[in-house]
Order: sequence, then C-alpha cells, then structure tokens
Amino acid sequence: MTHDSAPLLAAGDPEPKHRALQRTLAALAGSLEPGSPMPSERSLTERYDISRTTVRTAIDSLVNDGVLERAQGKGTFVARDRVRSNLHMASFSDDMRRRGLAPSSTLVGVSRQPTTGAVAAFFGGCAGWRLERVRLADGAPMALEVDWVNADLVTDLDAHDLTGSLYALLSTAYDTPVDAADQTVWASAADARQAELLQVPVGAPLLAFERRSRSGGRPVEHVTSWYRGDRYALHMSLDPSMRTGPTEAL
Repeated sequence: MTHDSAPLLAAGDPEPKHRALQRTLAALAGSLEPGSPMPSERSLTERYDISRTTVRTAIDSLVNDGVLERAQGKGTFVARDRVRSNLHMASFSDDMRRRGLAPSSTLVGVSRQPTTGAVAAFFGGCAGWRLERVRLADGAPMALEVDWVNADLVTDLDAHDLTGSLYALLSTAYDTPVDAADQTVWASAADARQAELLQVPVGAPLLAFERRSRSGGRPVEHVTSWYRGDRYALHMSLDPSMRTGPTEAL
C-alpha cells in the first residue's frame, strides 16, 4: 500500500471504521498465500487517515478469528492453517511428520536438578534432567516444552543430541520406550518469556499439555508443553459409550 490517504468509507456510511478496515483486510488476506505479510499498522493509519487504535482493533479481531497472525517483532501475516492433532501418545516429531511438516528443535537448556512438587511426587523424589526446548514445524515455532526426565533411568542425557525425538532417544539409547502416559490439557496465555521464545505477543492464546509418561510401569518423563493457539488445534472423536469425567484425558 502507498502512504497516500484514501477514504475507508463512503460519505455518510454509518459503519464503524474498524469494521470497515476489518472487511478490507480480510479481503486482502483472502487474496494472499498463507504466511504472506500484511501492511504495517503505520501504513494503514496513513493510507486511511485513521488512528492506530482503530487499526489495532481491526487487526486484533482478525487475529482472534484466525484470519491473521502476529509474529513478535516482525509484523502481521496471513494466518497459516492450524495443525490438527488427535489426542494420542506420540512424540512431537512423529506428530508433525504425520501432518507433512518437518520437525526440529532449538535447545534452550539441559541440566540435572533436584525435583520438587508434582515432578518429585511422580519420580518418587529422585533427581531429574530438566530439558527445555522450542519445538519447530517447518522452521517456525510451534511449542515450548519443559521436560523432566527421570535421572535414575537416564544418567547422561546431556551427552546426546537433544534436537530430535526424545522418545526415540529413550528407546534406542536407554532401552526405555515410553509405553503409557496420561495427559491433561488446558488453555493458557503467553507470558513474556513464552511470547519471546514462541514469537507471539504477550497474552497470546496457548494450549498447555501436561503429560506423565512411563516405561514398563516406571515413571520416566514429566513434561509440560505450550502450543501456539494460532497454529495448533485438537481433534476429538466423541463416542456416547465413553464415560470419562470432564477432567480426564487419554
């Protein structure tokens, strides 16, 4: 778009300006490929001679509707389709590959630490490896994981390449395949650190997963993952014969 001012509404049109801009941007997004950049807030305020607040209101609405997505420090883009996932037990890497996406990871940190709280209770008080990673799909951040691995079963986790599948590593290097798990899912909002690592605005919607995994009945992993709400969705097949309670998963 140019910086020349242009009318957003016809003279006398009572429609609110943010609604008119919302329609205009939705039409533009529909003509572009997913991931394409949208005009900046500044260029929109100058082109249509409207306030930054009006522009942000329109963009916020389209982000909430899944039409646009924000990347912190980069701008606003046409939203990509959300990755849909069934509730099932699989590694992130396998989950992404099944959807035709290339999985990878950025290692934030790994260290052997004493466990506390829910992790200590699950591991029976033993120490754990705290592994923090940003999980990527086709090179773009999809999830942030804080993974605790039982140090009694895995003695030298930091000696391995941790950018691939942890489940594959546990199975091949430690003969400890994950064969059972329970999982809880809830809605969350990105704090400042999560927002920075996932490249989303502070307060952006996230799907949080807590999984406790076992191998041969032994507790091996306690992981919490935060998935970008604009890129990830859950799919569930419902059967009236299923009688699990509202807080149960898997």
